[in-house]
Amino acid sequence: MTVANGPGPKDAGQPSPGGDDTGAAVPGKSSAPEGPSVADFAAGYAEKAGLHRNSAGHVDMLKSAGGVQGIAESILPGLVFLVAFTITRDLTISLVGALAAAAVFTVVRLIQRRPLTQALAGVVGVGISAWLANTTGKAEDFYVLGFFTNLAYIAGMVLSIVLKWPVAGLLFGFVRNEGLEWRKDPERVRAYKLGTWIVVAVLALRLVVQVPLYFMGEAGLSALATTRLLMGAPLYILGLWVAWLVTKPAPQPSKPSSSAA
Repeated sequence: MTVANGPGPKDAGQPSPGGDDTGAAVPGKSSAPEGPSVADFAAGYAEKAGLHRNSAGHVDMLKSAGGVQGIAESILPGLVFLVAFTITRDLTISLVGALAAAAVFTVVRLIQRRPLTQALAGVVGVGISAWLANTTGKAEDFYVLGFFTNLAYIAGMVLSIVLKWPVAGLLFGFVRNEGLEWRKDPERVRAYKLGTWIVVAVLALRLVVQVPLYFMGEAGLSALATTRLLMGAPLYILGLWVAWLVTKPAPQPSKPSSSAA
């Protein structure tokens, strides 16, 4: 296992920065390793959330949504289910088709030697959805899991706003190299609260549109499946972009150059 920035054999015998070459501890300095800071946690949270920045220092919207392959992984199983059920009206065939589509992406990632986290999460999600629909015998129950997932995200984001640790600040602060300094500025905190509310609104809009279609039963299935596809990754990217723009820091006035005495 490789340890980043760890000393290699060639470092042996070299004086350490800030200390003498005898290896003795420097007075006034603790030799105990420091634990991860809150800023490190925020950066790790942003990375795990799939947020990426491009070379210009802005949010890479497409990559943050998983790239083309990631978007396809989130859309295709549901699309296969919809098409198969529309044609065959057979729930079993449709569920098997959706599971097969999700499994294909796992195999593709294995071949590409890419991380399997997203693909495996997709397989598990589709598997639970298929189990629910197969258990109740209702095709519309294939989409129930998404409702509870949305509710969980909404609850977590609202809680982050109440606790004055808005999720948008943890994510965008990392991308903008603000760390946690934004928490010292009430205006930045308010901006990131607003950005978080925008994401909450996107998630809530999904429920407002889709839950009534779900209660229509099979009559609303096509509309439910279609809105699930349209309000998935595309709406997420749009909401993320709007939140990014709203939370953009005000430009700092340039300091006048001091003339030489």
